Amino acid sequence: MAKHAILSASSSHRWLKCPPSVELEKGFENKTSEAAEEGTLAHELGELSLRLQLSEITKKKFSSEFKKIEADKLYKKDMPDYVEIYTDTCMEKVAIAKGTTPDAIAIVEQKLDFSQWVPDGFGTGDFVIIADGTMEICDLKYGTGTPVSAIDNSQMRLYALGAITEFSFLYDIRNVKMTIIQPRLDSIITDEMTVEDLIKWADEYVKPRAELAIKGEGELCVGDHCKFCNAKPTCRAQEEYNMELAKYEFADTMLLSDEEIAEILGKVDSLVSWVAKIKEYALEQALNGIEYPGFKVVGGRSNRKWTDEKKVGEILLEQGFLENIIYTKKLTGISNMETAIGKKEVNRLLGEYIEKPPGKPTLAPITDKREHYNPAKADFTE
Repeated sequence: MAKHAILSASSSHRWLKCPPSVELEKGFENKTSEAAEEGTLAHELGELSLRLQLSEITKKKFSSEFKKIEADKLYKKDMPDYVEIYTDTCMEKVAIAKGTTPDAIAIVEQKLDFSQWVPDGFGTGDFVIIADGTMEICDLKYGTGTPVSAIDNSQMRLYALGAITEFSFLYDIRNVKMTIIQPRLDSIITDEMTVEDLIKWADEYVKPRAELAIKGEGELCVGDHCKFCNAKPTCRAQEEYNMELAKYEFADTMLLSDEEIAEILGKVDSLVSWVAKIKEYALEQALNGIEYPGFKVVGGRSNRKWTDEKKVGEILLEQGFLENIIYTKKLTGISNMETAIGKKEVNRLLGEYIEKPPGKPTLAPITDKREHYNPAKADFTE
């Protein structure tokens, strides 16, 4: 069984901002998801492809291992197309590095130790490129649920610290680049900083907060980092933060001001997410025998369905009903088509028949990287 760091790099965005969260999560089971398992499979394919391109394995070995990946229930036809975006990006960066440093090295799945700053801190860098003066860490994010930026990304910085610890005696590394490749969202983002600034960040910010986290000390802090926290449904700080919205029920005036609406908008997503987590947690506990006063577990609503669609069709056709009445046909969506036959094949065969109309206007935080909605531009496109 693989060992997991208590203060992992992947969860550092949470424990750095809310050190006590590590202690709070100890009583909860760590659950995986289909999306996470799919991401693991994509990483395996990415590793295999990079090792082939770096001549670390033979084509025969690649084919043998690829067949195992292809046989996995989570494998989809479009996975190689998306993973190729990641591997192409990595190999382009290798070519650039070798252009300045002929003996530059590229390492796939490098074990990284940053325990100098984080107790028992370690992780695995997807792809590390080291040349005189500059080192780059590349990371594949296969998910589509949450856009991930490399800017000020603590996971990438911790990986960079581990790589510096491992390789600085071989190369004079002065700058660090950290690149996150999220191919299914067409996103490749790079952040860069000096080694001096990185180590200063580690010494002055990471180390003291990691010491608090490992002891279960420090102050609870609510924010975007709470999204995947297992303790979110029962966290007292969440309750206090989200219940602040209740103050508007007792406001002196009948109408909310623009400033009050803006304040509510800034918290409403957190409130909705928190309430959903509480309902999910409470149902799970109730199914395990916990009783909540005033509530009971009941069967949800369900829709009727045919037990044997083929037989139903045969009976109706025998009775003279027309096929176009009892059967419906509709072309599957573009994403489903890419999953079925591959992204490249869809573009090659059907690219000229695909369009992307402008999305409906929606409110977003000012930090959102999408451009401001332009009604005139949207009307013109339509």
